[in-house]
Order: sequence, then C-alpha cells, then structure tokens
Amino acid sequence: MASLNESVDVIVIGSGIGGLTAAALLQELGISTLVLEKNRFAGGSCSSFKRDGYSFDAGASVFYGFADNDSSGTLNLHTRIFRKLGVEIATIPDPVQIHYHLPNDFAVPVYYDSKAFLGALVARFPHEAEGIVKFYRELEEVYEILNSLPAGSLEDVMHLASVGISFPAKTIALALKTFRSMGKTARRYIRDEELLRFIDIEAYAWAVQDAVSTPLVNAGICLADRHYGGINYPLGGSGAIPRALCNGIEKFGGTIRYQSEVTSIILENGEARGVRLADGSEYYAKVVISNATVWDTFNRLITDSRFRVDEKRFLRAPSWFQIFLGVDASIIPEGFHVHHVLVDDWQNYNQSGGTIYFSAPTILDPSLAPSGKHIVHAFVTAEAEEWEHYERGSSLYRNAKDAYAAGLISRIERILPGLSKAIELKVLATPLTHERYLNRYKGSYGPLLKPGQNILQKPQNTTPVKNLFAVGDSTFPGQGVIAVTYSGVSCASYIARKFGKSFDYML
Repeated sequence: MASLNESVDVIVIGSGIGGLTAAALLQELGISTLVLEKNRFAGGSCSSFKRDGYSFDAGASVFYGFADNDSSGTLNLHTRIFRKLGVEIATIPDPVQIHYHLPNDFAVPVYYDSKAFLGALVARFPHEAEGIVKFYRELEEVYEILNSLPAGSLEDVMHLASVGISFPAKTIALALKTFRSMGKTARRYIRDEELLRFIDIEAYAWAVQDAVSTPLVNAGICLADRHYGGINYPLGGSGAIPRALCNGIEKFGGTIRYQSEVTSIILENGEARGVRLADGSEYYAKVVISNATVWDTFNRLITDSRFRVDEKRFLRAPSWFQIFLGVDASIIPEGFHVHHVLVDDWQNYNQSGGTIYFSAPTILDPSLAPSGKHIVHAFVTAEAEEWEHYERGSSLYRNAKDAYAAGLISRIERILPGLSKAIELKVLATPLTHERYLNRYKGSYGPLLKPGQNILQKPQNTTPVKNLFAVGDSTFPGQGVIAVTYSGVSCASYIARKFGKSFDYML
C-alpha cells in the first residue's frame, strides 16, 4: 500500500460547491487546503459536461447570489466570495425565475419585478389580494433581516455574541422566525386551496417539500431574493461556478487533485487525522471537511459503528431522472422563458416523477449549443430503488430509460409542441447515474427535515468526530447551490477561528 504524509492544514473530500467555497476562503486566509475529487471535473451536481458541441448543466440552473450589491449582509454570496478571491465570473440576468404551468389552466411566471408577479397572482385570486401581499411580505422581512446580518457559523459562540450585541432586535426576530414554517405562515393569511397549492409548489420547486414542511427562513432567502438580487445565469453554464472557485483556490496556493477518490477517513482515538484513497495512498491534515452526504460520511467513509447515522433520523431527499436534449432551435418560440415547472395533477405533484422541472439555458447563453440549436434540460424526482433491479449498461436498462424519457417528453409537449420530432441529441441519467458519478447514497440530495422539526435541527458544520467538519446539502441550511455555498462560508468561518485567523468574506 502506498503511503504519503502530506503537510496540509485542511483536506476537503469532494469538490461540491460547499467544499470548494470553504477551501477557497480558507486558502485565501493562508490556511493550506487540499481538495480531493474522484472525477476529472469539479462541482458535483453544479458542474457541466460536453457532448457533440453542447455544454449541459449537470444539475442546477437557477442561481441566486450574483447581484452587484455592496451592502453588507448574508446574501449575494457569490458576488462577495468572488470579489474576495479576486476572481471574475460573468452572468446574465433572467427576468423570470420560473414559469409555472399548473392544473386548471393556471400559469404564472415569477417575474423579477415583484409587483408584476404579485399582480399576476392577485388577478387569479382577487379575493385573496390582501393575504397574498401579507404573506409575501413575511418572506421579505426574513430576507431583510438576513441581508443585514454578517454571515458566520451558528456554532461559533464569538460570532453569535458579536451579532447579538450589534443587532439585538434583528437577532431576536430571526430566532423567533426559525420556529415557523412557510406553509403555516401562508395559512395565517390565505384560505383559497388552489392558492395554497401554488405556495406548496413554490416550496417544492427548490426544497422538494411542501410549504408546511419548509422552514420560513429558507423560504425567505429564495422567494424574496429573486426579487432583489434576482436570478443570474453564469456565462458558460453552471460549471463556471466551480471553475471560478478552483481558480481562487489555486491562485492562493491551494491544491485540487482529480481522479482521487477518498474511500475512508482515518481516525485516531476518535479524531479525524486524514483520508485514504482508492489507490491506497494516505493524506494527513489538522482538519478534514466532508462534502459527502451524512450517510456516506458516517456509514461508508467512517466504519466505526459508534458514529453510524440511522437513515430514519431524517427524511431522505429524492434523486433525479434527467433528460439532456440537443434540439433544433425552431422548437423554442419567441418570448419563451428559460425555466419552467409543470404539474399535471395536484394529487401526485410531490410523488416520484410528478413534477417536471424544465430549462432551456441557451435562451440566455447561445454559446452552450451549436449554431441553430438549443438545449432542453428536463428532470423529475426519482428513487434509486426504482432502477436498482436493472443491470447498468444492459439493453433492458437502456430501453427502460428510453421509455421513461419518452413519457416525460410527451408531457413537456404541453408547452413545447413537436419537441419529440426536434431532438437531435439525447442523454439520459437515472438515480444510479447520480449515485455512481457523485458518490451519493441512493443518488440522494441529502437529508430533509421532518415536518415540525426546527431548521436549527439540521446538521451543522461540526460533527461528533473531533476535527471532522461537514458542508453541503446535509448541513444547514440545506439543498440548493446558494444554501450549500452558505454552508461553506459558515464552515470556513468556524475553522478560520480555530486556526486563529480573522474571517471577513464581505470585503
């Protein structure tokens, strides 16, 4: 077995956005970092891949946090981080976050202009006009509080004391709001069942839970920020974000090693001391950060049963079935929006495959496809158990994927008639693909809180293992690129203080 003792302060397992963010901010402070990634590319589910002249987003395509805004606060994370690193990333503003296509001929685009959006809702539900304004104002209040407070670790007593002393009223107000859910807050003001269903899909579109199960604080970040910072798409696709973070890491002397799969975390007397790779080599550090899911970290990378995490402790977020299409550009009509959510039946919107997420990013960035072509990216929730009985690469597996994709494409033709005949390239991915490429248990996107659980019950950056930290969608605040970015900022803040460094990413 090969062995290599490398003197480094921090090892990061995986190059997801949370891990890259933490590594970049720590490296900028002079805390040496080594990122180990199993693939040839960085970014995890926020990466890009190329096929036949097309550049596809592997997962995320709706991005917050890029507003050009100099005010202090928690939000606009990407703008502040890249400014801190001295790395530029060009973006294109999108005037519509999502265009919803719902049962009963209910269709509404969520405009950047909040007045236009709320006006569209009031036009559909005039009897709920007052409740609509009051509910969305609640979300704005959460956003305004968060945007006025400095980001940092909720486990850092010094940080919490500083925030509490500097902003006592806002700290108390935010603390009280952490006990509230988005759906229960909506029901204070709204009675119309169809409108409450819409608020459910507003939550489900990014949190993969209904509104009652979604913390109000999380909702306030996404559903208010879209009308302030807005939605901005990175030129070159989602992979531009991890590439920029990698540039920042390397600019300040950090190291990223690809095709370096971590198979175990080395423990000594209950303390994380390093990692072991698939080739048998070992790397040691003062601190280890895991970007893996909570189940992969404690039930696979760590074999000590004392730290095992029972899967029943949390709800498990689903995985995805994804369709990546290269199509003739004529299929996309003039004025078509970039992002869409389709619900055929409210009875199964939150069931596997019930809601279709759809994007055409080439409307914003034509460089992602050959001339005269567009990209169509569609995906639905799915579970690994639905596909595990197939042998990967078998004709049965391929046929099952093609049949499932054909059904989804037929449903998408509700808003893009003739799509099936315009396809020139098709790439399909099941939960097994997510599990294989991203090393995620069951292809899942991490733990979800059970209804009634407080957002602060989400795992934080520290873990039961000394000097082992966690980032990503298994940690507070949860799923989504902006959320995992916050987890990286929070983790870097905590570790920086551990190393005696002053942390301020707001510069």
